[in-house]
Amino acid sequence: MCAKTLLLAAVGVSALCSGQAMAEEAAPTVSELIVTGAPYAVSLDSATTSINVVTQAQLSTAPPVGIGDLLNGMPGLRSTAYSPGASRPIIRGLSGPRVLILQNGVGLVDASSLSPDHAVASDPGEASRIEVLRGPSTLAYGGSAIGGVVNILDERVPSHPASGGADGHVAASYGSADDSYSVSAGLKAGQGPWVVALDAVRRASGDYDSPSHPVSSRYGAANGVTALPDRVVKNTDVDLTAYGIGLSHVGDRGFLGASVKRTQTQYGVPFPQVVPVGPPPAEGPVYIDLDQTRYDLRGETSLEVGPFEKARFSVGYADYEHREVDVASGAVGTTFLSKGAEGRLELVQRERDGWKGAVGVQVLGRDFEALGDEAFIPPVTIQEVGVFLLQRLDRDGWGVEGGLRVDRRTLDASLHGRPTSDAAAASGVNWARAAGKQDFTNASASVAVFWRPASAWFLGLSLAHNNRAPTEFELFADGPHGGTGSYEIGDPTLDAEQVTSLEATLRWTGDNGKVEAHIYSADYKGFIDEMRTGLFVDDAGVIDPAGELPVVRFTQTDATFHGGELEGSYDLWRGGDGVLSAEGSYDYVRGATDIGPPARIPPYSVTGRLVWKAPRLEGQVEVRHVAGQGRLSAFELPTEAYTLLSARVSWRPLADQDFKLFLDGRNLTNEEGREHTSFLKDIAPLPGRTVRAGVTYSF
Repeated sequence: MCAKTLLLAAVGVSALCSGQAMAEEAAPTVSELIVTGAPYAVSLDSATTSINVVTQAQLSTAPPVGIGDLLNGMPGLRSTAYSPGASRPIIRGLSGPRVLILQNGVGLVDASSLSPDHAVASDPGEASRIEVLRGPSTLAYGGSAIGGVVNILDERVPSHPASGGADGHVAASYGSADDSYSVSAGLKAGQGPWVVALDAVRRASGDYDSPSHPVSSRYGAANGVTALPDRVVKNTDVDLTAYGIGLSHVGDRGFLGASVKRTQTQYGVPFPQVVPVGPPPAEGPVYIDLDQTRYDLRGETSLEVGPFEKARFSVGYADYEHREVDVASGAVGTTFLSKGAEGRLELVQRERDGWKGAVGVQVLGRDFEALGDEAFIPPVTIQEVGVFLLQRLDRDGWGVEGGLRVDRRTLDASLHGRPTSDAAAASGVNWARAAGKQDFTNASASVAVFWRPASAWFLGLSLAHNNRAPTEFELFADGPHGGTGSYEIGDPTLDAEQVTSLEATLRWTGDNGKVEAHIYSADYKGFIDEMRTGLFVDDAGVIDPAGELPVVRFTQTDATFHGGELEGSYDLWRGGDGVLSAEGSYDYVRGATDIGPPARIPPYSVTGRLVWKAPRLEGQVEVRHVAGQGRLSAFELPTEAYTLLSARVSWRPLADQDFKLFLDGRNLTNEEGREHTSFLKDIAPLPGRTVRAGVTYSF
């Protein structure tokens, strides 16, 4: 029903946009504006919360990795680091369903938020820009953005004409630690009002080298096993291909376009490399075979109706399949299917004396199903409708902004005839009596004030109250989950999660430097967490004190998170066209719940770098220290601190061409590092010394 509603809405707005598609007047440079926080433009130096932007130039030389690993190291951001093929961002200690990943402002309709071994169905190599918003600052996107938003932007549906009739880019690189290569390319060309866009990404890598034995000594001691003398983390290869095409009609008043994209990837899942004891395990190493086809329809038009000057819409439909395959036999153990559409319509107000605003509606319809060995949730249909209002008043020296949002989310699970496992019964769950249809109506609001005491200073204070409905896993799980190494039990009586957050922002921008600082606190009521029950089950799911899988149950408790981020830069020396600068950052987060510290909370980190920038030569040297983590949840193992040394240099041999050669070295001292945020930290350390060479060309 929701999918049909989306398509009808899209057709209606398409009729409005047709023949009037866009080519807006010249706007401020992209690097100065953000598009994710609100439908109207807000400059980076005027945002009341923490935002980072990864530009096209940075992406062109970035390592070919998943979105979590790409963003890892930015202040307040870490990676789930499950494997090279599956990484998702962690924002201020929050991950999974609390961090929303978008493609051009609408959801991916994949399964990456439900399990750490599920890859994000969008590769950074496709992006022209990535925006990261920390904290629940995005009422425009609903409860799944309670921890933050990552918006992957591209021009697959062209919104502007091609420069000079055609523009594009090509990039290629090779890496040493995992024998990796990557190639990406994009082209946008047009004749008259019609603009076509093509893009493709191809990357592959083998098992990566490790500075130490993959299995940590702590893991060996805790589990009574002996690590094999390998220095290669096995079953970590990746093979990814993504390609797409889009077509738009771009006119004086707006644009209207559509695109299709195909993503195919296979990646291995690390396993404990230990000396075999006794009979081999029932399940051997697995790899993931992911396939998604996505269709998008987007448009924007000038609008002279009441207070509104612009209408914008986006609709995305995706058909996603994820198969978990035994490496030895090729047998498919579990298949996850996700099919559905998400769309949004925004009406942007005409700016009047510094007053901006917008209203919008968002609709989601998705069917999710798990089949096979780990089909631990029943088929579920998810539907959601949300409406929101955002307003901002900027009086140069001061300003205020605020917003309201109301969501209605329905999860309808097929529980008829579903058996209740022994583990679920022991936890008080009876699926025969549970409500398969769950409805949640959530209201969220935010308000912020800001002040510019002088031209170089910006001070902001924001207060937000947000709600998040439970996911299908949290409500209906009952079965073994290989991605987390546990037997998970949902709770069909869970309520919506609520959080009230406060954040203070300070920015200073001078002639030779800048500083940005954020301090935040978040108070959760009904925080949804996993808690071990003390039971274990065997491979058949039967309760057995000697079983390998611990039983965990989703439960609710109160929780608090607080922390801060600090980053800055200062120009040390200028000579000719070149600038030598020092940059640094620091982040810290601490979480607590009524049942103890949450699991996998990142320790503090501090980063320093020297950067040289000149028109034809750029380089940097970076030292990043990540502290150890000894504040643990039950059954967690401590993690040691590590320090990584990296360096990068790029050169433009042709002064009048955007042609670049680069050399990138990471973990140059070959130090052992383990991400405390990873489920697999004790069997899959970070890669060892890596040198990568590449070339980029833009035209």
